[in-house]
Amino acid sequence: MGFLFSKLWSLFNNEEHKVIITGLDNAGKTTILYQFLMNEVVHTSPTIGSNVEEIIWKNIHFVMWDIGGQESLRASWNTYYTNAQFLILVIDSTDRERLPISKEELHKMLAHEDLRQAAILIFANKQDLKGSMSSAEISQQLNLTSIKGHGWHIQACCALTGEGLYQGLEWIAHQLKK
Repeated sequence: MGFLFSKLWSLFNNEEHKVIITGLDNAGKTTILYQFLMNEVVHTSPTIGSNVEEIIWKNIHFVMWDIGGQESLRASWNTYYTNAQFLILVIDSTDRERLPISKEELHKMLAHEDLRQAAILIFANKQDLKGSMSSAEISQQLNLTSIKGHGWHIQACCALTGEGLYQGLEWIAHQLKK
């Protein structure tokens, strides 16, 4: 009876979960957002400000905020953090040079009061490209094992094909059940 009730409740539960998608410019944030929304690749240009879309997946309602990653916009990222349950950090797996900047930005975000309860999903994007870093290498470079106050997961993916993206959402869904 309890199982039936929980299944029926989930059909009518309209709870929204706020997700912030960040990362440096050209990491693939907007491509990922629209892959979730339309299941196809959309031609994008650099995001100035943000894009916001409601994504419904497995009867879970996400409000996803894709925030521009240019250096001039990063100082305003914190204005989006209020009530965020999840932070998705998108990493360009071929951009070895700027990985230390991603690490610095990640640890700044994790220190922010509004994200103290947020779980972190790192998408190691562009795995289809030659010379891309593995998830393990990115994890080591970002020092993810030092993150103690947040649940986190790193997921290899390719925004263009969608490979790995839904495994990331599975991880988020599992976090909601905890």
